Amino acid sequence: MGPAEMIMPFRIIGSKGMSHVPQGMKKNMLFSILCEFYNPSVLCFSSARYGSDTETAIPEEIFEAASESGSYKRGDSSFYALIDNFSNSGDFCTLEKVLQRMKRENRVFLEKSFITVFKAYRKAGLPEKAINLFYRMVDEFQCKRTVKSFNSVLNIIIHAGLQNRAVEFYFCVVNSNDINITPNLLSFNLIIKSLCKMGLVDRAVEIFREMPAKNSVPDVFTYCTLMDGLCKVHRIDEAVSLLDEMQIEGCFPTSVTFNVLLNGLCKKGDLARASKLVDNMFLKGCLPNEVTYNTLIHGLCLKGKLDKAIQLLKRMVDSKCIPNDITYGTIINGLVKAGRADDGVQVLNDMNERGFHVNMHIYSSVLNGLFKEEKYDEARRVWKEMMESGCKPNEVVYGVLMDGLCQEGRYHEAEEILHEITNNGIMPNAFIYSSLLRSYFRSGNCEKALSIWEDMQNKDFAPNEFCYSVMIQGLCEEGKLEEAMILWNDMLRRGLMPDTVSYSTLIYGHCNSGEVEKGLELFNEMLYQDPPCQPDVITYNIILNALCKRGSIARAIDFLNIMMDRGCDPDPVTCNIFLKVLREKFDPPKDGKEFLDELVLRLFKSERIHGALRILEVMLQKHLPPVALAWERAVHNLCKPRKVQTSIGRCWDCLIR
Repeated sequence: MGPAEMIMPFRIIGSKGMSHVPQGMKKNMLFSILCEFYNPSVLCFSSARYGSDTETAIPEEIFEAASESGSYKRGDSSFYALIDNFSNSGDFCTLEKVLQRMKRENRVFLEKSFITVFKAYRKAGLPEKAINLFYRMVDEFQCKRTVKSFNSVLNIIIHAGLQNRAVEFYFCVVNSNDINITPNLLSFNLIIKSLCKMGLVDRAVEIFREMPAKNSVPDVFTYCTLMDGLCKVHRIDEAVSLLDEMQIEGCFPTSVTFNVLLNGLCKKGDLARASKLVDNMFLKGCLPNEVTYNTLIHGLCLKGKLDKAIQLLKRMVDSKCIPNDITYGTIINGLVKAGRADDGVQVLNDMNERGFHVNMHIYSSVLNGLFKEEKYDEARRVWKEMMESGCKPNEVVYGVLMDGLCQEGRYHEAEEILHEITNNGIMPNAFIYSSLLRSYFRSGNCEKALSIWEDMQNKDFAPNEFCYSVMIQGLCEEGKLEEAMILWNDMLRRGLMPDTVSYSTLIYGHCNSGEVEKGLELFNEMLYQDPPCQPDVITYNIILNALCKRGSIARAIDFLNIMMDRGCDPDPVTCNIFLKVLREKFDPPKDGKEFLDELVLRLFKSERIHGALRILEVMLQKHLPPVALAWERAVHNLCKPRKVQTSIGRCWDCLIR
């Protein structure tokens, strides 16, 4: 359809049905109808058909049809309609041609039209185009920029996650003498938000303090943003002080304000101040909402106060505040981690009774807890209820079930579950395969584990480092060091980086077969891997045990020094390795008291309190009394001076009575 045919219906309407409308207004109305009726992309016609050197965005007949009448300015509103339409459709190529035509015809550009384009750029994820157009507004299109267009572009950059670019753009515009734009409240809120996301909280505070001088009063959003930024960098006291400041300035906090501070206090574990803040919240007339309760419940669970968390859940329900999946999930996870899976099941049952949809994450947590506590019958009952409720398990929940069945020794059932997973169109993950492999190695069925591994390869499943680690460990424990090395080299060939467990497993395999030097070579390889793979206390203990077994005591002592110099503290296994060698390899045998005393004092001197206390526990269990200096350091680090003085005072009172 050509332009003549496109405008023909409107000519008919114009000649018959719009005779009472003034001619100039009539043409403009017809053009607007055309813009609304046709898709904007249809309004673009090629130069091949119309003999023009360039592609024109709009048919020439439509522009030429417009006539001037009185004060009517031909075509401006039509151009504005086109800008809106092309922006909404995302046709930025044609939109640019419209802008260029407006410039050639000296049309009047409106800031609101540019803001419409900016919004389209945000939707399309094109922040740089928005910045470019912002700078072109005055120089190229003679359109005055105000803080509205500035805020629009700033918001686009932040929405795209380009915080650095947002800060750069803000200061470039605000500090420019040519642009002459003064930021308003929205501008300040946006830049403070960006700075806080970048962790530049001090700079955000500086901007916040500049606001009154620039006739901008902070609002609730400003305070909340800054409080959240301070809490995230663990400056809770400063965030709480802002609460008093905002009220002095006449800005009243909302539930969101209190929730931000409560979240910071609960993550810090300061439940006493959190409780006082809730009281303050009620005094200010702010009622707790779901976020408030969820934050407090999460804080209580982190501190292990699970019974109080359950009480708060009941209070939440009594307050007509409906718990959600996050509320229940937080409590159930806390109970499971504390070894109270049965209580977690009760909360799960409460969810079902109240008609809440239990998600896969909650089921996974409960089942995992029950299997870990070896409550297999209860776990299978929960699984059955889950299936009967219509919940379709995903690979994570299937993995928990398979791991539990393997722990119980039900290997055949676990393998049946594996077939069920594949039949349901679910790709088994690394955890599922690893659980099955580990279970067969533990049962001594190495051949079956190798069969599962081969099946994985046939199904084009790409095993990760964890799968390789399980296989290498199993083969090393079976004495199949050669097969383990084949898998190790295969893992390296695939570009997978061995982790600490993989290295420790292979080092153990070599040391166990008498190849201690090869184990030490692998240890050095760990340290010089890129990135380096840090050995843990288990790795060190494997090598220490191998050196002591072959009588290399001096070398073992040197290796212990390397271990401590690298920041790895010895554990009870380390102590037992040396106590055994001192007892069996020396004549007369040594009890190891002097060795452990020196170890404890060295750890205390390095301020490695936890490590020192673990060695002290070993000494007490072995009836090896530590030296007085070790006791003194232990009391000094464990007890607060005031509490010690109070305890001594109470003992003295009891003695003189």
